[in-house]
Amino acid sequence: MDTISRENNSMLPVGAIIVGVIALLLGGYATITVSKANKTVAEHDAKMAKIDAIETAANQAASSTENLRKQHNDLRAQTQAGFDQIGPILVSLQGSVTTFESSMKKPGPPAGKDKKGGPTEPAEAGANEYVVKPGDSGTKIAAANNVSLGDLQAVNPGVTWTGLKPGQKLKLPKK
Repeated sequence: MDTISRENNSMLPVGAIIVGVIALLLGGYATITVSKANKTVAEHDAKMAKIDAIETAANQAASSTENLRKQHNDLRAQTQAGFDQIGPILVSLQGSVTTFESSMKKPGPPAGKDKKGGPTEPAEAGANEYVVKPGDSGTKIAAANNVSLGDLQAVNPGVTWTGLKPGQKLKLPKK
């Protein structure tokens, strides 16, 4: 038996060496794997920090957007209140303008007649004035008085030059 047990015992150290080498290899592989895992975790930590920063920025943007929305609604309400306040005034002014326009469309008495149709004295030109005659135009009036049409129009700003009426008085510019 002694022989048999010696033979079996001689393999024990070789098996222990083989198991030790395998353990060392597995330990080295585990160390490499853990190192890679630590590197991956570190990369993920950096990415998580970026995500946290993006989340913070998004929350700030959402808060700013909410504040702007409130300001927009306030301004819209104030604008509507202003329109509600101004609207009746504009309607009143529109009525006044319509009344004024209609009174301007009514023809005045013809030259030589008063509002009742009775005879009046013909219109006379004052100093630096011209009384429009039938067939007159701005160009004819300017040429007859030795002034430019532009100067004549400048001193008579409200005149409709295509609708001059006999008896209408025009100012003449200084020469």
